[in-house]
Amino acid sequence: MRKKRKYLKVDPLCPQPDMIEDAAQIIRTGGVICFPTTSLYGLGADAFNAHAVERIFGIKGRDHHKPILVLIQDKQELEKLVRRIPPMAEYIMQKFWPGKITLVFEAGDELPSNLTADTGKIGVRLALHRVAAALIQAVGSPITATSANVSGTPGCSKIADLDAQIADNVDLVLDAGELAGGKGSTVLDVTGEFPEILREGTVSASDILHFFNKQG
Repeated sequence: MRKKRKYLKVDPLCPQPDMIEDAAQIIRTGGVICFPTTSLYGLGADAFNAHAVERIFGIKGRDHHKPILVLIQDKQELEKLVRRIPPMAEYIMQKFWPGKITLVFEAGDELPSNLTADTGKIGVRLALHRVAAALIQAVGSPITATSANVSGTPGCSKIADLDAQIADNVDLVLDAGELAGGKGSTVLDVTGEFPEILREGTVSASDILHFFNKQG
């Protein structure tokens, strides 16, 4: 029997506390929700719950060799996720956060191996969307933020375009209307001696290079 879908229409500028708490409770108890990020809708679960993370792989049909990034609401939450914060990462965060850049760190020991795809690394982004930030604060812990799409297909910026495979298998959909769409975040690995751009997105490689040149 097909699961009954649950949708909540959330205010993108002033998220209703009761809706945020409903969503947070689902995540705290191992559920998976669809929620808005700055550009596209994402799949949110407790980043420390291996079973919930595994559900995301199943819902998306995602390759287990691909790690899942994590969203935080405050830089202090990095301490829960990573082994160390290199000085260059501090410089990047001061310049580009909050912004559409994901930093890849050495993963902390408490993170489930399926989240990191056994790479020993974790991608982290600071939440920009008010609904996402409120949700993480209510959960009290970082959440996953992989795009709400079947692997190999485009992400969606409005719920009307959400694939039925996603909609039928999540526990809740937070609909904040149409999102900005466009490019995803730039992904920057800061685990080595020098930062490495893994994916160029909204923040251009030239912007990053210019910033480091200014640092001397």
